[in-house]
Amino acid sequence: MKFDPNSLKFNDAGLLPVIAQDVDSHEVLMLAWMNAEAVSRTLKTGQVTYWSRSRAEFWVKGATSGHTQELVQMQIDCDRDCILVSVRQTGPACHTGARTCFFTDVTSGTEVTS
Repeated sequence: MKFDPNSLKFNDAGLLPVIAQDVDSHEVLMLAWMNAEAVSRTLKTGQVTYWSRSRAEFWVKGATSGHTQELVQMQIDCDRDCILVSVRQTGPACHTGARTCFFTDVTSGTEVTS
């Protein structure tokens, strides 16, 4: 069956969350947002393209930083309202320069940054 990005369940803003995971280490790198066009562009180019909510524009991961995400696999959750992309990450995924955006642990009510 041919995939239609419009078959996904987008929120009222026309977006859905996308989790990026490193294809080799399985490390969760980041969470961002896509609309139907970003999904289509990602599948067409193989470069992960998100929708920037703050800038209200498409954002090809790494276009300015060089820290690209090459799409390896795209999976849709059972409710069709979330996407998991397995990527080959070049450089850090986080805008802070960290490998992943998830570098703050909360243990026993205390935050610890790794």
